[in-house]
Amino acid sequence: MNVTDEIRNWEGKPKEQAAFLTESIAKDKKLFAQLIEILKSGSDVDKGTAADVMKHVSKNTPELVAPYIDDLVDYINYKAPRVKWGVPETIGNLAQKYPTEVEKAIPKLLVNTKDKSTVVRWCAAFALTEIAKGNPAIRKELGSKIEEIVQNEKNNGVKNVYLKALKVMNK
Repeated sequence: MNVTDEIRNWEGKPKEQAAFLTESIAKDKKLFAQLIEILKSGSDVDKGTAADVMKHVSKNTPELVAPYIDDLVDYINYKAPRVKWGVPETIGNLAQKYPTEVEKAIPKLLVNTKDKSTVVRWCAAFALTEIAKGNPAIRKELGSKIEEIVQNEKNNGVKNVYLKALKVMNK
C-alpha cells in the first residue's frame, strides 16, 4: 500500500480516510514512515491529512510515533492549520509514555498559545498540559507558564484544558 496515493486519491470523507489509514497502519506498522515523508514533502493538504492520521495512531500505538518526535517538533508551527492541530495533539498523546522526549516541543507549543486560531490554541493547550502532567521534573516550571497563559486566554474551552490540568498537577 502507498499511503501517499491513498491520501491523494481518496474520494470519501476525511474522517473515514483517517480511520482507514489508522487501521491500515495498525496492520502494517511500516506504513507509518510514509506519513513522515508526506509531512516533509507533501502538499499542505496532504501534510494536514498525515498529521491527522498521526494523531490517531499515536493514541493507540505511541511506540510507532516515538522515533519521529524530532520530526514532529519541526512541524508544530507549520503554516497549515491542520498540521498545527494534528502535530501538537500527537505530541500530547506521546507525553505520558515519552515525557522527557517531548520536552523539546515546549518552546514551539508556547508560540502556538498566542495563535489567533482557537483550535490551534486548544491543541497547544492539550499538548502542554499532557507534557506537564507526564513529567514531574518540569511540572513546576511549566505549571507557572500555564498559569500565566490562563490569565490571558479568552476562550473558555481552551482555558478549561489548562484549569483541569492544573487541578490534576496540584493534587
